[in-house]
Amino acid sequence: MNEADVLRVIVALVFILMVLLAGAWAVRRAGLARGAGTQSLRVLASQNLGGRALVVIVEVEDARLVLGVTAQQVNLLHTLPPASSESTGTSAQALVDNPGFTSALSRALKRR
Repeated sequence: MNEADVLRVIVALVFILMVLLAGAWAVRRAGLARGAGTQSLRVLASQNLGGRALVVIVEVEDARLVLGVTAQQVNLLHTLPPASSESTGTSAQALVDNPGFTSALSRALKRR
């Protein structure tokens, strides 16, 4: 290899390093990179109501919130007491997956 080839390799490596750094900066700037242990908000369950409307159960610190989510707004529907750590996922999922809840909600929406 002569000096021109070595210089070409060095320039290519510097270019690749710059592209990687620019990509990392863009991801960080866009907020796409999150710390795994820093989330204080967890989505426990969600149920689609048709269109862009959802009922979502979220856990924030020590409270569970039932939220109505549409394209325009988010409404607090109900506040649930905090659940023990081993039953959080099952009780929240049971709330949403209960066929009685789903059918009652469907009937209520059809009446509107």
